Amino acid sequence: MAAPKEKTLQNLSGKWVMNKTLSDDTDRILQMQGVGWFLRRAIALSTITLTVTEYTKDGLTHIDISQVASPGGITSTENRVLDWVYHDHSDRVFGDVKGKSRWVKLSDIDDDDFLKKGWDDMEGEHVQGYVESKGGGWTADQVWGFEIIDGKRYYVRHVVVRKGDDWKLARLVYDFQK
Repeated sequence: MAAPKEKTLQNLSGKWVMNKTLSDDTDRILQMQGVGWFLRRAIALSTITLTVTEYTKDGLTHIDISQVASPGGITSTENRVLDWVYHDHSDRVFGDVKGKSRWVKLSDIDDDDFLKKGWDDMEGEHVQGYVESKGGGWTADQVWGFEIIDGKRYYVRHVVVRKGDDWKLARLVYDFQK
C-alpha cells in the first residue's frame, strides 16, 4: 500500500514492507558488503519488513528499526540518532560497523546526484545515514524520503555502497502496512 499523507519523515512509525517489484535488486550491493551467497539468496526470496519507531529524546530524533526477513527469521536492527555522530553497531548481517545519521537538505549532500534526485519534496529535510564497515572495507551512504512512483507515494531509500574504486546504487521502495 502506498504511504498515506500523514506518514512523513517526522512520523515514520509503523510497519513498512519492501516492494521488490519497485525496488532495485540488492544482490550486488550485499555481495560488495561481504554477505555470503546463501544469505543473499535467502534475503532475495524473503519478504523484508521494517518495524519503525520514531521519537524525540533530549531534543534529538531517534529512529529505531527492527528488520525481519521472512520466512527464515533473519533479523537486524538499526537504532539511529539523528545527531551526525558515529555510533558503533554489531549487525548480524553486516558485521561490525559505525554509522551516523542526520536531518539534511539535499543541497547539503556532497557528491552524489543519485542521493539527491527523484524526491517528491526537493526543498525540505531528508534523513541521511552513513555507515562504515569496521573490517569489510565498504561504506554505505543513504538518503531517505518519499517518491511518487506510478502516481502513488512511497517511502524510499537511495543507497550508494562503495568499496575501493567500485560502487553500486540501489533504490529501495517500501509499502506502508500499518
